Amino acid sequence: MIAKLSGRLDETGEDWAIVDVQGVGYLVHCSARTLSALGTVGDACTVHTDLQVSENDMRLLGFAESSERDWFRLLTSVQGVGSKVGLAILSALSTGELRDACAAGDAASVARANGVGPKLAGRIVNELKDKAGALPGGSMAGATVMPAGGASADAVSALQNLGFKPAVAAQAVARAQEELGEGAAEGDLIRVALKKAAG
Repeated sequence: MIAKLSGRLDETGEDWAIVDVQGVGYLVHCSARTLSALGTVGDACTVHTDLQVSENDMRLLGFAESSERDWFRLLTSVQGVGSKVGLAILSALSTGELRDACAAGDAASVARANGVGPKLAGRIVNELKDKAGALPGGSMAGATVMPAGGASADAVSALQNLGFKPAVAAQAVARAQEELGEGAAEGDLIRVALKKAAG
């Protein structure tokens, strides 16, 4: 699967861009935020991608940040949210705003996106509120954003594999890191985080 493209911005449209990678032009569908982050035609750019395949279509979705791609995948896991609606939501809200809205059950904010009615917005925040805490973005009180990669992210993943909800896992690892310090090893983080999560 294509996970990332690095090349030059060749052309843009309302909701798409063509990225030229060594002479091959890739058409990627993007949110308005990603399009503005890519710069102007001729600029060097990198997009994180997600390939969606259906019976009669293959499309490459492009994102300026990997966190935006993570949110897109979460959004499209909700019934009634296809790639077009997912991109519309990410055009209307930053990943931080989306995370805060889901965590607070604020369906009205999600309903600002084109093509999202109150019923669908309610379903999105209800289904994603438990997962919102583990994803980057947002300024939720009491939530800690884990750095991408590294021992802390691996520890969060390990706790999730043991059955803890993403928000619980992220918070427990954050508290473990506070106790052990920045350079803590993954094994130590997991050991202390397990006590925090179970306690």
